[in-house]
Amino acid sequence: MAMWLLNSCLLLLLAAVSLQARLILPQDDGLLNGQLETKSQFFATSRDDNDVNNYRLPNNTAPESYKVELWTNVHNGTRAFNGSVQIDLQVLELSSSITLHYRQTSNFTATIVSRDQANAQPIELDVTPDTVREFLTITPKLATVTFAANTNWTLSIVYNGTLRNDMGGFYISSYTDDDNIVHYLATTQFESTNARHAFPCYDEPNRRATFTITIHHDPSYTAISNMPEDAAGTSSGVTAFQTTPKMSTYLIAFIVSDFESTRGELNGLPQRVFSRKGKQDQQEWALWSGLVVESSLAGYFGVPFALPKLDQAGIPDFSAGAMENWGLATYREQYMWWTKENSTINMKTNIANIIGHEYAHMWFGDLVSIKWWTYLWLKEGFATLFSYESNNIAFPEWNTYQIYHVNDYNSALLNDALASATPMTHYVQTPSEISGRYNTFSYDKPASVLFMFKNAWTDRVFRQGLNKYLTKNQFTSCDEWDLFESFQEAANEQGLTLPTTAANIFSSWSHQAGYPLLTVERNYGAGTFTVKQQRYVADKDATNQNTWYVPINFATASSPDYRNTSASHYLLNVSELAVTDAQIGSDDWLLLNKQSSGYYRILYDNQNYQLLAKVLADQPYKIHARNRAQLLYDTYIFLNTGRLTHSTLFNLLSYLKNENEYAPWSTANTILTVFDRYLRGDEQYSHFSHFVVEQIDGIFDKLGVNEIPGEHYLNNYLRVVLISLACQVGSQSCYEQSALKLKQFLLQGTPIEPTVRTQAFCGGLRKAEDDIYNRVLQNLGSSSDATDRSLFLSSLGCSQVPSQLETFLSSSLDQTNGLSDSERTSLLNSAYSRSEVGLTASLDFLESKWRDYAQLTGSTKPLDLALRGIATYVVSEKQQTRLNALVEDVKTNGPEYVNEDLSTTVDTRVKANLDWLAIHRDPLITWLSAYHTKDNGSPALTTSLATILATTLTLLLWQLI
Repeated sequence: MAMWLLNSCLLLLLAAVSLQARLILPQDDGLLNGQLETKSQFFATSRDDNDVNNYRLPNNTAPESYKVELWTNVHNGTRAFNGSVQIDLQVLELSSSITLHYRQTSNFTATIVSRDQANAQPIELDVTPDTVREFLTITPKLATVTFAANTNWTLSIVYNGTLRNDMGGFYISSYTDDDNIVHYLATTQFESTNARHAFPCYDEPNRRATFTITIHHDPSYTAISNMPEDAAGTSSGVTAFQTTPKMSTYLIAFIVSDFESTRGELNGLPQRVFSRKGKQDQQEWALWSGLVVESSLAGYFGVPFALPKLDQAGIPDFSAGAMENWGLATYREQYMWWTKENSTINMKTNIANIIGHEYAHMWFGDLVSIKWWTYLWLKEGFATLFSYESNNIAFPEWNTYQIYHVNDYNSALLNDALASATPMTHYVQTPSEISGRYNTFSYDKPASVLFMFKNAWTDRVFRQGLNKYLTKNQFTSCDEWDLFESFQEAANEQGLTLPTTAANIFSSWSHQAGYPLLTVERNYGAGTFTVKQQRYVADKDATNQNTWYVPINFATASSPDYRNTSASHYLLNVSELAVTDAQIGSDDWLLLNKQSSGYYRILYDNQNYQLLAKVLADQPYKIHARNRAQLLYDTYIFLNTGRLTHSTLFNLLSYLKNENEYAPWSTANTILTVFDRYLRGDEQYSHFSHFVVEQIDGIFDKLGVNEIPGEHYLNNYLRVVLISLACQVGSQSCYEQSALKLKQFLLQGTPIEPTVRTQAFCGGLRKAEDDIYNRVLQNLGSSSDATDRSLFLSSLGCSQVPSQLETFLSSSLDQTNGLSDSERTSLLNSAYSRSEVGLTASLDFLESKWRDYAQLTGSTKPLDLALRGIATYVVSEKQQTRLNALVEDVKTNGPEYVNEDLSTTVDTRVKANLDWLAIHRDPLITWLSAYHTKDNGSPALTTSLATILATTLTLLLWQLI
């Protein structure tokens, strides 16, 4: 399920702000104060008892097949539905009861009949619900009746249910068309424990069985499910479906709607895309992506897609984001729609990536399922990795692994360093615990670990291992040891000699939280180096004994070859490795982890950093683009944890004037945006802004603010980064180009490309003329398009003109301008979060209007939220003094408008900012001043020239007079 993956798109956007603030100060993450989980905790299995704390079904029976029949009138908004289910099951041991799962269904009537006896009569049953564990315990009404071991039965249950309205289980959704008519539909979201809401079942992933589904609905509606229709059982108002292969309950899906579809076929596999009426012209990209992505995955795995058709459907209300139902993938409807005229390049990529994720599940999770949620990573890790690999095969010109690097890879490294990190393989039992596993440690981290071994063991071995795993285990459920066994067999057959078993190597990564910090110590005289490992934690003085089987490789100045990413050496679960066969010249740079494919951070000595800075400045192409990106980010992290100095980081950053790739600039943007946020109120801020402008102006002038026909795909991503950063730090070129682009749009109707629309508006309004600014402000009040209104609102706060900001902020109090309450209370944030000018304007506004602002809405406390938000951006004592005075004024004269802990929160946030400045400001300004002086000549020479010019000017003026 892509629930976490899709939300991660938002998480990664927030990482450039929230994680930045969190990562600035060296912190004790508490890892050494806690107990790491031991391997014995990972492999708990289902207990055959009725303990109240046991949420696993007993193992006394096993399902073989289901016949599910449902009746719904969702076409008119009716939520009630009726259902019946027949389960062919086998009793494995002498039993007096059968236990299934259920959720929010009722009025059960149940019978059971033997399949081993001819003319057997139905046995009436009692049904006892357990609402806590969601068990349905079924027992014969006659206490003398039992179920013998190794017998076969058909259990029949009739029941009633209600379509949920929380986007879980079997639920109701709706959309409103252009004529303002509401259309209802019924759809499903069963992962991880919601199939039990639609019908009583064995709702555990390893309880695979076949399913035959029939749905009764209004004749004006259609129904779709995992399998094609069964023509023999289908008639007007009744849709029957062919029987599925053996599969897990959570992968069953059905939709009853008036949706329309587009369809295509590739390699004999028909595919369709369904969504609300009137959107079929926007489904072409999703259909095409589905066709080529499926073909790419089937070709890579060497295993064909197992079902006779493959559908996608866009759902109006869909909390999960996307879901890999076998043969019927479902998505939030906006992830199905794309047009060149109105959609961004980023959305185009995201749609293909999401489809890649869900389609990869058709093999990992569907064809081969997991034995239990302990191994959630075994499907989500593969789906995350192959969302990129499938796109890399289908669209090689995208260079999609640069996107992977700045997104999932860095997300994994950031989150896996926290005290809250858990192992990939981690036992859970309750529905709540299972839901909690949809996080970094089931998605991003395992994808990164798998990518590491895809490179370390070679793609050939990795690919054959996956083929073996899928082929041997199709239509069954597995755990990680089955995967490791397949990798080992592939390595043996391909002649790859591993230093220990694949299971030993891989399990050292799946069974413990965190990842290694590799410290490289060079012997410059001997040309060798030593690599030491320990778990990376924020506290640089902390020690720990954690070790991994770490594959490494390296490039040097004399061998800058990044093509072969296989492991040349291993740290064999030991703390130190001496690499004596390197023969590196004393003036040569050394770089570990080619293409940044390994999952760890690397710390070098100062001399090697200097050598790396020099090659970056002179010949950046000698370092792979992903290595350039990771070198910057690792150095930034090490600065924040006191392992490296500001000069080391900024010496590396100084090469950016020669950088033209997306991943390094995206990483640099994350770093430089942090420093900009803290320094923007400093009297020496110009030194920082001049440094960044010097780095960015060259590539910015090359790419500009307009898309270039035929340019590299990632240039679209890079342009977004460059416009945002260049305008943020005051690049005059960015101001001028953005202002012109916005003016041409507003006055001449020249379209702005969707990909840069947000950046063009913000950059174009930073120093806009009043008539342009007021025009956008008027559009905010008059537009009926929610997307446009959000864009206008956020962009108007970008202005650097105090009078414009005063007008903008005052509009929050104007009850006649058509703004909603939520929009009125969002204006301040769009100003104070953008710049020092915006923060000052916000303080000016609230100092005189705080009571009026506080009364904007009674349902929340907007003034309290605004003051807390402003505190997050206060970075000077002058701002602190003003904010504290404002808070005291409010607490004294309007305490009902704020919460009691306001002062504590404000003080904490401001102190964190000032503490950051106390550590980072002086050494950074010192370095920037020296850099500025070096670029502009010595102070003495500068002073002498200024004196000569002044004297000459005085003499000329005297002569004129």
